[in-house]
Amino acid sequence: MRIWFVAAGLLALLLLMSSWAQLKTAPMIASLMVPWLVFPWFVVVMVLGVNPITGSRTEALADGFLSRPIARHEYLLAIWAARLAVVLGNYAIVTTPAVCVAMLAKRPVPADQVTLYGVVASMAVVSLVLALQVSLAFLMGTLLRKALLAVVVLLFLWYPVNGVLHTFRLEAFSPITLSQTLPTLLRQPWRTGEADLPAAGTELEIEELKRQAASFLNVLSGGAGEESPRRKPGFFEENPLREFSLAKVLLGYGVPVMVSLALAILLFWRRDL
Repeated sequence: MRIWFVAAGLLALLLLMSSWAQLKTAPMIASLMVPWLVFPWFVVVMVLGVNPITGSRTEALADGFLSRPIARHEYLLAIWAARLAVVLGNYAIVTTPAVCVAMLAKRPVPADQVTLYGVVASMAVVSLVLALQVSLAFLMGTLLRKALLAVVVLLFLWYPVNGVLHTFRLEAFSPITLSQTLPTLLRQPWRTGEADLPAAGTELEIEELKRQAASFLNVLSGGAGEESPRRKPGFFEENPLREFSLAKVLLGYGVPVMVSLALAILLFWRRDL
């Protein structure tokens, strides 16, 4: 945990330094959350979720049941809650100061309309995805009872499934797509009528119109009509979504969390220690 905490802090600092004079506030904050959604911290999160209830912990679990007047589901819920508290605590301690620095510091980039509601909602959504990772690892560890096998299975399933879901631009199910739509959420006000915020692709559309107008004028003036090279869209500009449904995202990740936890408790309850 200490090594993970230090590594997460150093990575957040590195992301801040590398994008300080390049990215606007919304993409910069979203970049701080990408390591928790995509890579690499999901590996640590899943390892923490898998280990407590595998075969190596069977004797400790049996002693816990015999020495404490608690039910099995209460003991398992305590294990799950403890792992979740550790993960979310590490995430909050590392990310919150970095987000505050990105929002409040004066940087040599154009102003960005990031809202407090968007920041709180984004951090809550990422926390829910982390809860899903812990719950899936908890379920897989209960099912397979071998930590190494459970981690390998999770790694071989997590990325291919996310890749398929990312192909269909399902931010409510794919953390990769969700990470690309975070700038849109970060710019959303509490109420839709509070401010007329620009759409996620407005700047790209203006740049494209300028390029087309310049090419048209070159043709009319008898110029060579050479087109200026198109700028390759960045990671946070590849998703064409214009709207972001927070309720859909919360349901898309919240329901699997509850289902995974319920299945893990049911499997453990039906098995003998």
